[in-house]
Amino acid sequence: MGQLEEMSVFVRIVEAGGIGKAADQLGMAKSGISRRLVALEHRLGVPLINRTTRSSSLTPVGREYYERAVKLMGDVAELNTLAADENVSLEGTLRLAVPLSFGLSHLSTAIDDFANQHPGLTINVDFSDRHVDLVEQGVDLAIRITDLKDSSLQARRICPIHTLICASPAYLEKHGTPQVPGDLKKHKTLGYSLAGNQTIKLIGENGKEQSIQTSSRMTANNGDFLRDMAIAGHGIVMLPTFILWQSLTAGKLVPVLESYTPTRLNAWAVYPQTRYLSQRVRQFIDFLAERFGEKPYWDEYE
Repeated sequence: MGQLEEMSVFVRIVEAGGIGKAADQLGMAKSGISRRLVALEHRLGVPLINRTTRSSSLTPVGREYYERAVKLMGDVAELNTLAADENVSLEGTLRLAVPLSFGLSHLSTAIDDFANQHPGLTINVDFSDRHVDLVEQGVDLAIRITDLKDSSLQARRICPIHTLICASPAYLEKHGTPQVPGDLKKHKTLGYSLAGNQTIKLIGENGKEQSIQTSSRMTANNGDFLRDMAIAGHGIVMLPTFILWQSLTAGKLVPVLESYTPTRLNAWAVYPQTRYLSQRVRQFIDFLAERFGEKPYWDEYE
């Protein structure tokens, strides 16, 4: 193994948080990872990681070597990307972390098409609505639907995400239709449990934001379930249109408070700042941005 390969293994050890985790991410034996680290240290003539039976830490030289190695590997990846023919089929493994509902409903077909374009590519997908530590888990790219306040990540916007407040016609006929945001306090609501407190923020036509604290009759960590419970008449729900669109088209749910706009989010492709982007990651991000665009098909409901 050459020095660049040894360097790559060393970077993965640092980012994964240890030899064992790096071995799991790379699909290699722990002993093999240790040998490559020792070979690199022998090549350099200095220890890079202080190792004990219980813990490990970077030496001062190791810290500087890591920072420069990340930059160097990024430069190499960039050079390879510039030199490569973008029409050449991609190879290697693409590790993704994607939200459950968005992933199953909209990314599945996208990944299918991308995989068909690049049959030599191996794709590993983690479906979860909880935030995954990209570095620790060895994930190349995550799709997140958020306002993206985490400055520790690099990101590219994929598409806008719009949210609506809606309920079933049967629920509104029985309980009435809210006319102003404050009316929501009198209604049964369905809440997304991973959002924390059940506060609904709406922006009126005057541009002012209103916050309404609701008491949810039912909460869940999955938007598809909440949509189905709303259709069944259990309450009013606020969800992204990528979950609601077919129910809205079919008339199973109808929007309420349409003159008030929920906070708008975006779908982002995110990756660690220290992680250089391979050609397969770059092309997948470009593929998604072009596929969904500024007006995704799920916003074309009638």
